[in-house]
Amino acid sequence: MNQTHSFRKLYFKDTSFANLMTKRIYNILLIASKYDAFILEDDGRVDEQIFNEYMSLNLRYPPRFTQVSDEQEAMEALEKNNYELIILMPGDMKHIHFDTAKTIKGVYPDIPIVALTPFSREVSKFMANADLSAVDYVFSWLGNTDLLLAIIKLIEDKMNADADIESVGVRVILVVEDSIRFYSSILPNVYKFVLEQSRNFATEALNAHQQMLRMRGRPKILLARNYEEAKDLYRRYHHNMLGLISDMSFNREGVKDKIAGIRFCRRVRNQDPVLPIILNSSDVDNKAYADEIASGFIDKASKPFPQELRQLMTDNFGFGDFVFRNPDTGEELLRIHNLKDLQEQLYNIPDKSLRYHLELNHMSRWLYS
Repeated sequence: MNQTHSFRKLYFKDTSFANLMTKRIYNILLIASKYDAFILEDDGRVDEQIFNEYMSLNLRYPPRFTQVSDEQEAMEALEKNNYELIILMPGDMKHIHFDTAKTIKGVYPDIPIVALTPFSREVSKFMANADLSAVDYVFSWLGNTDLLLAIIKLIEDKMNADADIESVGVRVILVVEDSIRFYSSILPNVYKFVLEQSRNFATEALNAHQQMLRMRGRPKILLARNYEEAKDLYRRYHHNMLGLISDMSFNREGVKDKIAGIRFCRRVRNQDPVLPIILNSSDVDNKAYADEIASGFIDKASKPFPQELRQLMTDNFGFGDFVFRNPDTGEELLRIHNLKDLQEQLYNIPDKSLRYHLELNHMSRWLYS
């Protein structure tokens, strides 16, 4: 039986961006020796560097840093002020601060604690056997301020994910990676790219205030460091998943599994045949697995890895221009730059191409990204 649909029964409303990202990091407590703090600020004051990063990406409310040297000073600072994040620099092997993390967690269990370590074989060996139960994330300091921005945004995304997804259906990019050094490198690249894309999208807003509000609707980025964590995050947010970036080898059931990545991606692919997946591995032979599940692949040892990742995210996650293609030949038929452009070109889109992109969720992915 044919049904007549009336637009009079449809209700249109603006997305309430003002209700997004309500939990933010305003104050950060940095626990580090004076020497470690000096190393961290080798290129300038941390708060000044973060301020510059925020301004360059049109972000507001850069956090303030308070630096203390030991557990006693940390507890005194926590009693006097509210902190949304604690960054712990463990120091050398003779002055490990992880006991400090346990003490703080016992009193302030809701404040996330991030350990920021130098990268060395000695530190990596120690960290492999250290008790990190009181630490939420461990990152490797590579001398790049972008990492601090990524840490802040990762924690904020985790804090706001449930509310923002429930409120307006914000999208999620899931990153699965267990190498501390590698995700310390990849996350800043992913965040920089996503924030730049969101800034470009926000320029379509009417004024500066609306542009700032639209930035809050950017995709969340969530990090999983083992199979079980990845499975849990996908279970919770699969209806709002924009894309998946996964390593090949990571722990599954507490044991290193060389093909855990493809096991997880197959599970995802069975549930969502069209979700964009980017598989990365230091073993180029694993590209065969990527081909099996119709995903992108990047060699982790590739020098232009950041550029390749950006290109694959642009092509598959819906960032950048939307390109209407001939479904038979892949030929570019029409390029759309923004929503205004889409409105003007709507009647010029070939029916066959439009149907092709709609059936694969390409349009909705572009609009959400």
